[in-house]
Amino acid sequence: MSEQVTTMHEPTPTKRYRSFVLAILVLVYMMNFIDRQILAVLAVPMKTELGLSDSQLGILHGLAFALLYTTLGIPIAALADRSSRRRIMSWALGIWSAFTVLCGFIVGFWSLFFSRVGVGIGEAGGVAPAYSFISDYYPKEQRARALSIYSLGIPLGMAFGILLGTIIASRIGWRSAFIIVGSIGLVIAPVMRFAVRDPKRGGYEAKPGDTAAPPTARFVEVLSMVVRKPTFWLLSFGAAASSVCGYGLAAWLPSFFIRSYKLSLTEMGLFYASITIIGGCLGILGGGILADRVGKRSKAYYPLIPAVSFLIGLPCFFGAVHSSSLLLAFPLFLIPTALNLVWLGPIVTSVQHLVPAHMRTRASAMFLLINNLIGIAVGSYYFGAMSDALKPHFGSESLRYAIYSGLGFYVIASTLFLIASRKIKKDWVD
Repeated sequence: MSEQVTTMHEPTPTKRYRSFVLAILVLVYMMNFIDRQILAVLAVPMKTELGLSDSQLGILHGLAFALLYTTLGIPIAALADRSSRRRIMSWALGIWSAFTVLCGFIVGFWSLFFSRVGVGIGEAGGVAPAYSFISDYYPKEQRARALSIYSLGIPLGMAFGILLGTIIASRIGWRSAFIIVGSIGLVIAPVMRFAVRDPKRGGYEAKPGDTAAPPTARFVEVLSMVVRKPTFWLLSFGAAASSVCGYGLAAWLPSFFIRSYKLSLTEMGLFYASITIIGGCLGILGGGILADRVGKRSKAYYPLIPAVSFLIGLPCFFGAVHSSSLLLAFPLFLIPTALNLVWLGPIVTSVQHLVPAHMRTRASAMFLLINNLIGIAVGSYYFGAMSDALKPHFGSESLRYAIYSGLGFYVIASTLFLIASRKIKKDWVD
């Protein structure tokens, strides 16, 4: 008997077990972002040893990782909609962790490029199944909050990636940082495989006494459904516009702090990790809690909350980058870091409700394809290439002006979310 059939008779999970599963998923998501962020943290010593340009580093941050990370997400999601999401996620964690270890043995640009491609292949199976997983573990009135807690893996992973990367690199070298961090993921993978159960698909949407097997759908059917829903495309491209800045800044702010504020690697790690963990956690949790509360009144609040947050955070971000005082820069960076991550809980929850339960993983993968292909590939490269282009005019401050030029993507994101707030009620699936 297949796993899909057996799981449909499982009892409703207890609150304690749901919390345990969510904690494991957050841990796995942390490893996802630790392995992404560590390259940004180690960029300065790697650039010196390997002779890399900012444009090459932008390719390594973006295109090398996003190339297969985005495109493989959909076929893996199709498999996850029909088989064990737990097994797929544990294998994914093992693969990307192994390639992270391999990054510690590279000898130049191309060997690092293909190692980062391997990290992207593994991480393609790490997020979309988790969105579906959580949506089947939590009732709809708690999903924005649960997905926000899951999204804490982003600031927590980034912060730990910054701290681990800087501490290890400062003491025993940047190569050891890749090897140690990747090895941690290899230890966690079996825990995900054997300690977590797959939930019943659409269990909270099923009617009492319904014992029918959950329906399945082909990719063409999922595509046909989302094509007819303008909200899906507005949310996807809005998230992608915000991610151009989000991923781009995550990749380049460590270098900016070192170049413009003359911080050491360790000082940068403590400064940036503090901003990331405090601001990120407050913004993500706040967005999820707020969406669960006001979303009961109107579905329009789900995209409206992040749209307003971007507009409020934009001048603070500009002021933070413009400031020459490290003391003033800290709160100025803290505010937009929080506001620019508010979108995760409300928008990811909205995507889950644009399709029926048995289509969620593939709809999430399509959303992530757009978000990450544009956000990671364009964002990481944009700031590096712009910094190289502006270097003849601004010298060591070229990265500061490259960041100025990219903040307009938040205006685009806000505009698309505002339009989505007018259409979401019609496209929502309860």
